[in-house]
Amino acid sequence: MRTSVIALCLLCCGTAEAQTAQEEIKANRYLSGSNYLDYDRYLPTTPLTAAPKDYEPFYMSHYGRHGSRWLISEGDYTSPLNTMRDADAAGKLTPEGKAVLQKLEAFYPTTIKRLGELTTVGERQHHGIGSRMAKNFPEIFKAKNVPIDARSTVVIRCILSMEAECEELAAANPTARIHNDVSESFQYYLNQPWEGEVRKKGRSASKLRNEYNKKLTNPERLMKVLFNDQQYVYDEIRAGALMRQLFEVAANMQSHDTDIELYSLFTDDEVYNQWKQRNIGWYLDYGPAPQTGSVMPFSQLNLLKNIIETTDTIVPLSVGGDLQSPTAKTPQATLRFGHEVCVMPLACLLELGQCGARVENLDTLDNVWRNYRIFPMACNVQLIFYRPKKGKEGDILVKALLNEREVSMPGQPVTGPYYRWADVRQYYLGKIRKFENAD
Repeated sequence: MRTSVIALCLLCCGTAEAQTAQEEIKANRYLSGSNYLDYDRYLPTTPLTAAPKDYEPFYMSHYGRHGSRWLISEGDYTSPLNTMRDADAAGKLTPEGKAVLQKLEAFYPTTIKRLGELTTVGERQHHGIGSRMAKNFPEIFKAKNVPIDARSTVVIRCILSMEAECEELAAANPTARIHNDVSESFQYYLNQPWEGEVRKKGRSASKLRNEYNKKLTNPERLMKVLFNDQQYVYDEIRAGALMRQLFEVAANMQSHDTDIELYSLFTDDEVYNQWKQRNIGWYLDYGPAPQTGSVMPFSQLNLLKNIIETTDTIVPLSVGGDLQSPTAKTPQATLRFGHEVCVMPLACLLELGQCGARVENLDTLDNVWRNYRIFPMACNVQLIFYRPKKGKEGDILVKALLNEREVSMPGQPVTGPYYRWADVRQYYLGKIRKFENAD
């Protein structure tokens, strides 16, 4: 990668590591939630780079994850709750353990029949994103009668996230022609499952992932805080599993407007180590990990194809001064809504910033690759296309935003974070061909 691209990546992605991941997490424990991180607790603070001279944005291609949600499975809540209930019945909880049980008991009723559903925090995240889209790119979203095509997976939390975002776009521009659609027929690219080589390599990672889980989970201190009989812990408690379960609940409390918290159960080192094992696990399962053949991002092959194919129907590669291309005249947007298991590998497949980094030594992974930068709740990829202004000629340019932060793309930028779409398109098509021909 050229020096200028690396410099841009360091500037735009925050990968000039002024702080280690451990320091960042100590300063903001919410980051340790990985995919449970509340989007609004990690908003960008750097203004976007102005468009190049004589250029204007006219098209956005987007994929976004649903907002904050309840945990997915009943057992996510009941497994630690039942363990603590049993210990309480046996008289084995410390006062601190009883306090934890009380918190679990208080929160559990809110989860009934709401597993995996969007929370008010999640809805609020998407209202914010939609509002900022209109503010950041008024040339697109405030254009008269602008067509906006929004599609979602069939999962309710994704549909509601789409609706929240589109409500803001409609409020910003009552003339916008917004088309919302949800169908099983979109699933092949909006939520592509593991297939072929990706499926094979993904399964191969379980042993290594489990080794790191065990290595980085040290529950002894916590067990002494919660239980008054360590022999009981030895005989009856799966200590490592309980620690991870409690951390999962603690991390996802930021998905709710609640005063209940469990993060205080853990020391700074424990919080970091719990995050670190999850960072490694997500990298193996969805990142460009050499340990899984660097193929896992291709789980989103169909999504990348859809992005390119849809863009080809709207965006010319260059524009003449008379703007003769009908599509070049019409600002518009394509919005897609799904899941973090799509956003993360898509960002890696697109090689946005440091997302495409290949790290051999997983012990040092977080020096380069940090999952909370990629896939918080409501995470999103926005590709913004720029054309020459009326009367001007030139190539179509593209800029990538990851969670509303400018990031580098493959190749040489024209200026700042702006790239020739023809070059980027050619690179991605070549990447697709190479993968498909290797099968």
